[in-house]
Amino acid sequence: MDIRVTLDGRPVDATLNASPAARDFAELLPLTLDLEDFRQTERIADLPRKLDTSGAPEPTGAKAGDLAYYAPWGNLALFYRDGPAANADLLILGHLDAEGDRPARAERITIEAAS
Repeated sequence: MDIRVTLDGRPVDATLNASPAARDFAELLPLTLDLEDFRQTERIADLPRKLDTSGAPEPTGAKAGDLAYYAPWGNLALFYRDGPAANADLLILGHLDAEGDRPARAERITIEAAS
C-alpha cells in the first residue's frame, strides 16, 4: 500500500506492507507525530493506540528506512540505521525511500493514505 510521508515538511516515497499490523496502522492515518532519537539508530514516536499484532509474520531485523512498530511500548519507529536482530516484538510495517541523513535528523513525520 502506497502512503504519503513527509519528514519535516519534505515528501518521501513510502509503502506499507500487507501485514495485519500495517493494515491496522493505516486505519490511524492521517497522523502527524513528533520524533525523538532512540539509541542513535531510530527515530520514535508514540501512537494514539496500540496496534493489532495478531497474525504477525515471522520477525525480521529492521533495516535503514524501515517503518516499524514496537509492540511492548506501542510506538512507531523509523530506522535510519540497521536495527537489532529479529525480534518478535518489532513488526516491520513498511519502508521509506529517504535519501541521506534526512531520517536521522527528522523531528516531525506526517503519514497519510495515498489517494
